[in-house]
Amino acid sequence: MHSSLPKEFLASLEGIEGYDAAAFEKVHADGKQVTSIRVNPLKVSEGPAGVGGSIPWSSFGYYLDERPSFTFDPLFHAGAYYVQEASSMFLEQALRQTTDLSRPLRVLDLCAAPGGKSTLIQSLLSPESLLVSNEVIRTRVSVLQENMTKWGGANVIITSNDPRDFQRLEDYFDVIVVDAPCSGSGLFRREPEAIGEWSAENVQLCHQRQQRILTDCWPALRQGGILIYSTCSYSKEEDEDILDWMHEELHATSCQLQVEGSWKIVETMGKKGGYGYRFYPDRLKGEGFFIAAVRKEDGGNFAYPRNKKQVVEKLTRQEEERMRPWIKQGGAVFFFRHHEQVVALPAHLAEDLSYLQSTCYLKQAGILTGQLAVKEFIPDHGLALSTLINKEIPAIAVTKEQAIQYLRKEEVRTETELRGWALVQYEGHNLGWIKILPNRANNYYPKEWRILKRD
Repeated sequence: MHSSLPKEFLASLEGIEGYDAAAFEKVHADGKQVTSIRVNPLKVSEGPAGVGGSIPWSSFGYYLDERPSFTFDPLFHAGAYYVQEASSMFLEQALRQTTDLSRPLRVLDLCAAPGGKSTLIQSLLSPESLLVSNEVIRTRVSVLQENMTKWGGANVIITSNDPRDFQRLEDYFDVIVVDAPCSGSGLFRREPEAIGEWSAENVQLCHQRQQRILTDCWPALRQGGILIYSTCSYSKEEDEDILDWMHEELHATSCQLQVEGSWKIVETMGKKGGYGYRFYPDRLKGEGFFIAAVRKEDGGNFAYPRNKKQVVEKLTRQEEERMRPWIKQGGAVFFFRHHEQVVALPAHLAEDLSYLQSTCYLKQAGILTGQLAVKEFIPDHGLALSTLINKEIPAIAVTKEQAIQYLRKEEVRTETELRGWALVQYEGHNLGWIKILPNRANNYYPKEWRILKRD
């Protein structure tokens, strides 16, 4: 049973556009859950079977009739889909309606962990674009890396920087997405334990933090660039008031988005005329969410600094030749060494890598492909899940039971004449590597990702 909602919280919502007290309290008392997923267009060409309908504002989103155990679905570990809250998938509309996604863009997802917004953005960008996924909280970066690795896109650089560090990248980004830390009232239905943590003081603290984050990253947006701001809070202080503040302090211009009436999304206005979009669970199938898009009118356009030295260690031509059989043909790839590992990045992003490396703390760039040892190449898990992998590499198809054994990092017994490195595939999707020896097969699934839960 859900905890009752704080009276002070309910009182603070009175008069807000779209708020219906009776319906709002009723939907929070019924305890129902909405489960939704977004499929990965890099890996899946159509939606899953037997779903509860598509999410109307998303090209790749689907409602599920019930919540399965995602832990025991090999396709989840293969990066075929991401479990994401339906309302937050509206980010797709904010991007499509404000930005020409067909051209090369530089996009910053500022508060990116665990990776829901970043995987969505990556699915929409052209291959020539660059996504910088940033997470300031170091303990959350590993889950972001895991989810982006599973997604498989090569045009991504993961950073772990404070928002103020991006001031150094003046006019660099075409789009900045700020899914801001907030008081979290929009998720009370899904996370009832958060109800007890809500307070008016915390809303105020979040309001101040949101202003600071936006002030910090604003210089990194080019003239005419788009900033998309979102929260999972119902509080006006974190939503419309921030929109008004952006208008006054940052001289941002609001972007009105087209919303179908059947979607039941509420368009709201700040006092300064800015457009915001509110999602209420009593009106639509999704949790509480707020989103707004603004355009930067001042600022300049970016030019790479001159005489920036290439600081990465490139592979020799001979080493590149050793790498070629592992990478699909046709894509221009730039290889470099990071510690013992070989990393592959789309060739057109080499200059961006160099620039970002001189200004940011990089956690990962492109695809970690593996290690060039003296006698052999030892492939990395990132290569198995990436879109860069050569489709001709030997693979072993496994059953669901074998797939779960593999994902637990247990021994997988297969009847095969193959020897050496091979991909483990479930329903045509790569799960990772095994090395087949004459009397056994070694499981190379990453230890820290393995399934620990028992059925």
